[in-house]
Amino acid sequence: MKRGAFFSLRVYAALGGVMFALTACDNMGHQRKAGDVGQSGRATPSPPRTPPPFTVERGSAAPGDPALTGLLDGQPVERSPVPVTRALLSAGRERFNIHCAICHGEDGYGTGIVVRRGFPAPPSYHDERLRRTPDGHFFDVITRGYGTMLPLASQLTPAERWAVIAYIRALQRSQHVALSELPSEDQAHFSSP
Repeated sequence: MKRGAFFSLRVYAALGGVMFALTACDNMGHQRKAGDVGQSGRATPSPPRTPPPFTVERGSAAPGDPALTGLLDGQPVERSPVPVTRALLSAGRERFNIHCAICHGEDGYGTGIVVRRGFPAPPSYHDERLRRTPDGHFFDVITRGYGTMLPLASQLTPAERWAVIAYIRALQRSQHVALSELPSEDQAHFSSP
């Protein structure tokens, strides 16, 4: 190859590279930027960013909060840190009937549909031992599972777990209320003739 031809080939290659770079960079000038100023004269807002993993959003519960763990100083909390409301009980009933009633039964006696078909029966929520068990224990069992019960942490948020626990307590209360705690018209109905 002649020296002049080689030189011109190098020049054309260099010019081609420069032209390619200039046309590729041109596209960047036409892209929308987070701080573009629109017709109003104001910068358009940036899209919301996803927080990095393992960060806590400002105003949310801390990682060791009993509402997220069911524990206080390493021990199960005695009572739920979430206030019990009618809406919470309604949500708890819905989640209980979806996730728990198949084994525990809708009444909490441990006679759900799978138990009637041969699956091992869970303990009744109406047993004295479970009526005295701290709410944090139920939270831990729902979160991590126990025995043949699988963990439900991926199906139920911490708030939903507390709602289920509130509903379990309502089921227990429904079966173990003292006659003296009922209104007088109801006491007359249950007293013997």
